[in-house]
Order: sequence, then structure tokens, then C-alpha cells
Amino acid sequence: MTDESWAGWYRDRGGSESVVLTTDGQQIRIRIRGVDFEGESFDDLAPVSGTPPESGMFALADGALTDCVLEWDLPLPVLVDGALRQATLGCLLSLRRVDPDLYLTLHLDGAAYESARAESDFAAALTAIQRILPDGIQLQTCIACAFSDYFPAPGRGLSGGLACFRGAKDAYRGVEGEDAVLDLWDRRTGFVQEIWSCQEFEVRPSRGAGTGHRGAFPEEPLEPLEPLGPLEPRESLESLGPLEPA
Repeated sequence: MTDESWAGWYRDRGGSESVVLTTDGQQIRIRIRGVDFEGESFDDLAPVSGTPPESGMFALADGALTDCVLEWDLPLPVLVDGALRQATLGCLLSLRRVDPDLYLTLHLDGAAYESARAESDFAAALTAIQRILPDGIQLQTCIACAFSDYFPAPGRGLSGGLACFRGAKDAYRGVEGEDAVLDLWDRRTGFVQEIWSCQEFEVRPSRGAGTGHRGAFPEEPLEPLEPLGPLEPRESLESLGPLEPA
């Protein structure tokens, strides 16, 4: 894969500075205050040297950057009525020791489509954006691709845990359900960032074969529960009368 570089900003208690994030679709690299960081997820950026930077220079949790904010823009391909267009995706990521907060905004033809609230991972934020896009507009990134899936297990990371099956396209086209994905798992090409895109992209089917473990994109929202009727007021203790002695 060819590297892409995205200009952005880094902020923490020590101040702010312009940065450049570079990725090949798998590894993410960034240099901050002369120190190189690298990781497979945005919440796993650790010093490349393997040794902690000067004490107090950065906040680290388990060796990775935390207590900081990353903000950057990247060009994002979208399909508009089947025609390829370039949009811009604005990313605002607050890395915290507990849970990260992520805000995404897609800019296209003067309109802005936002994930609207803090999301815990890129898959959820991109799903939120896809749901509010006008009919005929489709994100063309790995999270929306016909050949990507997550390992069948509860939960997922902030980014970078999406498996790519572009090397086993025909086999994945028939996959539906977690057991079928597990059978195919060792044939994955590797892992990719949800916001990455390559020339082998195909639109993910909306149902049935080819939806794998994670299903369609965007995922079908949960159906709202039927509202409960009015609750009957509980009887007061006085209405129960005196308790009989045991």
C-alpha cells in the first residue's frame, strides 16, 4: 500500500503543535516534539525507540500516548450516484485514560455531516455519518467494503482491528455469520484502518451472503422498544392494614 500523510494538530498540557500523521493503511506514524510514535491503532501510539521520552514530556498509559487531543483532516472517497467523488473527513480525537472521545465530520459540496456525539471507535462514528447521508451517497472506505470484517468476539478497538479479505474475495462473498468468518479467518490479507480505502473496494451487500459476522454497513439500527403503558400506582402501606404478628 502507498503511504498517505494527513496534516493536523496535537495538543496536551504542554501546548500544541502542528503534526503530520502518516499511514500505509495499517501502521500509523506521527512525530511530536521530535519523538516518533507508531501503532496499529490511534490509542496505541508508542515511542518507536521503545524507550519512554524524557519524563513529563508526554502522558503515557501502558506505553502509549494519552491525555491529549489529535485533530486532522483527510481526503475521503465517496460514491455519489455511483460516481467517485472526493470529500474531506475532519477527525477530532480526545485520547483519555478511560475511554477516547471521537468526533467525525464529513464535508461534501458545502454540507457537513457529523457523527453528532462522542463515539468510542471509528466504526461507530462512520456508521453514524453514513446513516445521515442523503440517498445515493456512500462512503468508500474499508469499513464500508464488501471484503472487511471484525473477529467474532465481543467489543472492538478504537481503530485498526478491521480484517481485510481482499485476497479471498470469492470465498468471502459467500460468508454469512460468525462461524463462516471463523472458518475463513486465517485467509485474511491483514488488518486495516476503518478510514483507509484502496482500489479493490466494492460496496458491501445489505443482507445475506457476504455480510459476514458484522453484517451490512451501516448496521441496522436497533428497533425501538414498544412504549410501556401507564404504570398502576402502588398501594400505600396504609391500605394494606396492620401486619399480623408472626
